[in-house]
Amino acid sequence: MKPEARIKELFDASISTKQDSTEKLATPIVEAAKLIVCSLRNQGKILTCGNGGSAADAQHFSSELLNRFEMEREGLAALALTTDSSTLTSIANDYDYEKIFSKQVLALGHSGDVLMVITTSGQSANVLAAVSAAHRKNMLVVALSGKDGGDLPSVLRPGDIEIRVPSQSTARIQEVHLLILHCLCDLVDHELVGS
Repeated sequence: MKPEARIKELFDASISTKQDSTEKLATPIVEAAKLIVCSLRNQGKILTCGNGGSAADAQHFSSELLNRFEMEREGLAALALTTDSSTLTSIANDYDYEKIFSKQVLALGHSGDVLMVITTSGQSANVLAAVSAAHRKNMLVVALSGKDGGDLPSVLRPGDIEIRVPSQSTARIQEVHLLILHCLCDLVDHELVGS
């Protein structure tokens, strides 16, 4: 297969996954945006985490809230739990890699805050531990996932929102996760700032 044909195949696969996701995910995206807006309006904050590419997505979302998305506004309270290398490595070294996010959630999270976890597989032990820690702090969770959800659905509680991309491909899931994050930013901006 020629490289150009392969690129077209990849673009087509991405477009198809996004089209498959549109109707399935519109309602949970809207519900997640409402949850985030409610937290921010009540002086809460949004904590985000994930591993690898999902860590980058968590940081991306946090920066869009804290700085700006597409319209001018005051910064919104958001913190990526993936960015402090000293904290991450000290927790991993002194305790366990599984606790790198949960210890931060327990220290920084409060009732009314929202934890956003991003995981393509739903199997990451440190993400699952972060969800449990958020529940201990009376926080709600927005979970971006994919595939069959893995173990993630079993640790979510009523009031939490899972946005599961209908795909088995990690790359396609990540592409849709980025679009979901931009949808959330757009909805948050329009709700808090207006058109």
